[in-house]
Amino acid sequence: MYLLETNDIIEDKHLSEWKYDAYQCFVEKITNKQLKFPCIPATQGFALGQFKYGFTGNPMNKNTPSEVANILKEYALCYPQSGNYSSLIIFFDKLNDEPNPNTTLDYEKIFWKILNEVSEFDEIEWPSDIPKSPAHPLWEYCFHGERFFIYCATPSHEKRLSRQFPYLMLAITPRLVFEQFELLHSAKHIKSKIRERLIQYDSISPHPDLKKYGNQDNSESKQYFLRDDQTTLSQCPFHKK
Repeated sequence: MYLLETNDIIEDKHLSEWKYDAYQCFVEKITNKQLKFPCIPATQGFALGQFKYGFTGNPMNKNTPSEVANILKEYALCYPQSGNYSSLIIFFDKLNDEPNPNTTLDYEKIFWKILNEVSEFDEIEWPSDIPKSPAHPLWEYCFHGERFFIYCATPSHEKRLSRQFPYLMLAITPRLVFEQFELLHSAKHIKSKIRERLIQYDSISPHPDLKKYGNQDNSESKQYFLRDDQTTLSQCPFHKK
């Protein structure tokens, strides 16, 4: 079993120190009452105990992509029973013997390298209804036949606090969760509140790439890793073989 729930982490007396520290940092970030985390559905998912957690090696370790693939496969199989606010949180260990990445651009390269390598372990064909080109407005990352939105946070982010975390971290949310959210009568109001919180949370304006899935001017890949300024990659580095 690669996935853990909150009680598994709290009750495991043999859990590595870095893993417990990463989890505690996450709890503090998402439950902070003074500086409220912008994504309201994420705070609900955590409060309801619907999150799954995975821990893996440092992002430069050659075994890390296969570990992430195993975690994501297990989540793809179980998330429909996890609740309407389910997400998978993956924490990466820090580098010990080598210098850690220093800049946001360093982490951006690592992020896309990991996603490309994880995709090589996919045992199921890419869904036929999802374009393989990240330039298409309907593209999104797929694994084990499921569609996911991927949020990346790094230690290098400073202005965009909503993307800052002491460890490299991925929050992976199934498209189904977003589709269920859109059915709520309060969805429009909640999205407005999220925007308000984001403006208060970050010391930089919301990134111009934050747009709605499916719109012709939208690119999901550009939202996965937001830089600490308003620039963006000219071309997505993901290539599905």
